[in-house]
Amino acid sequence: MSNPRKRAAADDAAPSSKKAKKKKSKSNSQDDETLDTELGLNTLVARLDNQLLADYLAQKTTRFGSDLSPVEIADLALSAGCIRDTSSWRSERTLSNLPNFIEKFSEDKESLRKPPVAKGAPHTLVVAGAGLRAADIVRAVRKFQGKDNAVAKLFAKHMKVDEQVSFLKNKKTGIGVGTPARLTELIDNGALNLDSLQRLIVDASHIDQKKRGIMDMKDTMMPLAQFLTRKEFKERYVDEEKPLSLLFY
Repeated sequence: MSNPRKRAAADDAAPSSKKAKKKKSKSNSQDDETLDTELGLNTLVARLDNQLLADYLAQKTTRFGSDLSPVEIADLALSAGCIRDTSSWRSERTLSNLPNFIEKFSEDKESLRKPPVAKGAPHTLVVAGAGLRAADIVRAVRKFQGKDNAVAKLFAKHMKVDEQVSFLKNKKTGIGVGTPARLTELIDNGALNLDSLQRLIVDASHIDQKKRGIMDMKDTMMPLAQFLTRKEFKERYVDEEKPLSLLFY
């Protein structure tokens, strides 16, 4: 025979359970409104100015960095002043529009086609969440490539570190495309020269088939946060004499 008290408790809990499910469903619906699965884009990024982006990054870092201390989380924070506001860009943030975006937020368009004098010292780094995506970006920015100006593939997919070190030591490159972990490794071993770097572009709007972008997974968000807050970058985000632009595409 069933217990009346247990049945009553279950009945009392049911409405709140249904309410929670309804709230969660509504939240998911709101999230889906910002995702364009046909184009593979999270359209929210395009709507955020530099202050909102700084807040968004802080939220993601806090969420995925739950194993870090408050001090360590603070070290991974970026102020609004470190981020360039690109919310004025109205075109869809697709691969085909990336070259136009880079030109739009470059002071000298012609310089994009000219490699720095030093080898392995790009003026632009594009940061992607995965090797396959980085390979697609490489193809998209080849309009800036020339005979003596290669686009550097700086990601792990089918590429060994030694091969990339050799490439950077022997080639002039204006644009490098890579993942946070591999870019970090190449900077730390001295192969990737930052002396001529003018801009960092994060491939932030792209989402994969599972509707996830570079800032939506711990395995990509935390390496990205650590990369963007390297000391040599943070000092230059606000340096008027030798500025480094941080842009989220």
